[in-house]
Amino acid sequence: MAKKRKMKMEFRYYQMQDGSPILALLGEKWEQNYGRDVDFLHFHNYLEIGYCYSGAGELVLGEETVRFAGREFTIIPPNFPHTTTSDIGNISKWEYLFIDVEGFLANAAGTPLRAEKMVQRIYSKAFCLKECEYKSLSDKILKILDIMRGGEEFYLEEAKGILLALLAEVARLNRSSQEENIEEKGKITNMIARSIDYISQYYMEDIRIGDLAKASHISETHFRRVFTSYMHMSPLEYINKVRIQTACEILKKTDEPISDIAYKCGFTTNSTFNRNFHQLMGMSPAEWRKRPENYEQQLLKFDIHSEKGW
Repeated sequence: MAKKRKMKMEFRYYQMQDGSPILALLGEKWEQNYGRDVDFLHFHNYLEIGYCYSGAGELVLGEETVRFAGREFTIIPPNFPHTTTSDIGNISKWEYLFIDVEGFLANAAGTPLRAEKMVQRIYSKAFCLKECEYKSLSDKILKILDIMRGGEEFYLEEAKGILLALLAEVARLNRSSQEENIEEKGKITNMIARSIDYISQYYMEDIRIGDLAKASHISETHFRRVFTSYMHMSPLEYINKVRIQTACEILKKTDEPISDIAYKCGFTTNSTFNRNFHQLMGMSPAEWRKRPENYEQQLLKFDIHSEKGW
């Protein structure tokens, strides 16, 4: 029996200019009939914010299809399957911002815990929102688009200031009722914040969960339970996540030997590094370095085709 053929999915990746967390796609090129001869979804390596000035059509956001029209905007996390299709004969005008959320918040959000929390919230879902109902968000998006278009002196510093406010608002928008209850009951503790900060500074060393628990003045069993409840992963899983994320940055930016990177990120053996890397990223470090597609688990059922963004 022949294998069922995988559905096509396209990975469109963008590269940021050095020192900038924002890539703006502006101008007449984005005034067109979208979706011509396209029967597949795509995803990106950065958060995509799109603003629709005019036109009408359909947006596919994962498994949901919604109508769009002028004066609406989208917020779509990285690795989230989507596509835009204009109505037949309709010209739609969009402009886009691609945002390196994790890189930006790592420097702008204060502590690693706060940055991690904001990233999780921002990436939790995709939106298509009306300007009239979310004017504060819309105004910030339009302001950043205008700043990037103008390119005046210190434009990037100005855009970054507004971007932080925009991302904070999106994070609040995605606040779940479960998180509200946790905060109201006081279960988000300084203990977790201290542990996250310690891991972010000493991930390259031999971090023992018992030592983190001892520093928090609770038993190791209780520490594991509280940490996992808040972070939705075990302490060891979080340590390995930090290590692998750091390794990805080094793989992407240098040609250092993989064995050296493994040691630098806190792994004592190559086999342990390779196993954890494959578990988190879905491929080996060598494969990731050649083709850095950080797609999520649900995308593995598709036939992924890479295409550099327009």
